Amino acid sequence: MTIWTRNVSIYNPSRLDPIISSLPPTNIIMASTHKELDPYTAKAQNNHLSPQEKIQGLHEIIKTVKTGMLTTRDSTGCMHSRAMAPAGSLSPTQATLAFIANTASHKFEEIQNDSHVNVSFYDEKSTNWASYCGIARISQDKDKISKYWSSTISAWFGDLGDGIHKGDQNDPRVAIIEVVPDSIRYWVATSNKVGRAVDIAVGAVTGKTAAPGELRTIAKDEIQLLQGIDKKSA
Repeated sequence: MTIWTRNVSIYNPSRLDPIISSLPPTNIIMASTHKELDPYTAKAQNNHLSPQEKIQGLHEIIKTVKTGMLTTRDSTGCMHSRAMAPAGSLSPTQATLAFIANTASHKFEEIQNDSHVNVSFYDEKSTNWASYCGIARISQDKDKISKYWSSTISAWFGDLGDGIHKGDQNDPRVAIIEVVPDSIRYWVATSNKVGRAVDIAVGAVTGKTAAPGELRTIAKDEIQLLQGIDKKSA
C-alpha cells in the first residue's frame, strides 16, 4: 500500500531554518488506526450485545471493585484522581454514577472549573476494567442526599461541634456529585489467569494478536436509551 506524505515545517528556536518533516496525511492515519495499526482493539471489540447486556456486564465490574477513581482537572490543566465509592445501589439500567462528597474539598473547585471527568474501575484479580467519560453535576438536593445517605458516611465528615457541621445528611458540606456519561468503555476477561498467559505467550511466538477478553463500548445513544428506561422504571 502506497502512503503519500506531506511536508510539515517545524519551528526550532535554536535554528534559523525550519525543520522539514514528512508525515502521512491525517486521514490515512485515522483510517489505518482502527484495524491495521491497532489489531488488538479490532479483535477484542464486541459489538453484538444489546445496551441492557452491556450495562449488566458493567455493573458486575463495579459491584466487584466497589471503589473507583474519580479524575478531575484543575485550572492549570493538571489532573487529580481520588478513590471514591459510588453511593447507593445500581438499578438494572442505570448508566449514571453518584458520589457523596464534601463541598470543602478541592474536587468541587475543579468540577466548577471543568465539568468533564473520568471515573475508572479496575479489578486486579480478573483484570476487568471500566472507564466512564462524562460530565459531573453537583447537587445539594435534600431528597437526593437522603436517597444515597447511610450512617457510615458521617465518618468522612465528622462533627465539628458548632451545631451546624454535624456530619449528618443535613450538614451544609454534604453534596452529590452525579456523573452523566457520554461514553463508557470496559473490558471483560474471557479466560482465567492461565488462559490469558497462554494466549499472550502464543501471540508473542506466532506474531498473532492476543485477545484474552472482550472490549465493550456503551455509546451516547445507548446511554440515552438506558436512561429513558431507568426513568420509566423509577
